[in-house]
Amino acid sequence: MTHVFEAISAIMKNFTDEAPKPPLHVGEVMDLWTAFTAFHEAHALYQIGLNTTTDKDMLHVLQNALEGSLADTKKIEKLLLKEGVPLPLVNPDKPQSEQSAVPEGVKLNDDEIANLISAKVAASITFCAQAMAKTVRTDVGLMFFSIQINLMKFAAPLKNLMISRGWLRIPPKYNPPGSPGRE
Repeated sequence: MTHVFEAISAIMKNFTDEAPKPPLHVGEVMDLWTAFTAFHEAHALYQIGLNTTTDKDMLHVLQNALEGSLADTKKIEKLLLKEGVPLPLVNPDKPQSEQSAVPEGVKLNDDEIANLISAKVAASITFCAQAMAKTVRTDVGLMFFSIQINLMKFAAPLKNLMISRGWLRIPPKYNPPGSPGRE
């Protein structure tokens, strides 16, 4: 067990190293750009959900998602600008609208909203892990780690809401050949 703690200690030491920062490499810039763009797309999804749902729990989830994502996006924006990297073009925010004003054929239901968000969050968690693994800069790695933690803290209550409402889409059970209980 000592080896595990030593490994974690070495990793944390690497992340807290105060060494001078080299310029961002092309992979770091691309990952930051991609995250910035993807998070802006998520903002649109959250805003669309806020404009269409009437479910109080879903409204709360969407508001938390939007606030958290805006804060994380701002961190990325500050770093890109500080490093002299121009920001990618993103779509403007969605205007607020009354839920009852959205036609039924256009409106997403709560199940659809929750599953779209769940898929977006799962992909973002994975993306942050990959970006963190590729970065050379400690501050960029820590930023992606922080964003990943924020996403995971958000994902747990979303999953619980989805389970309680019957919205969670679960793949069929798989019993491989030769497993106990398989005929």
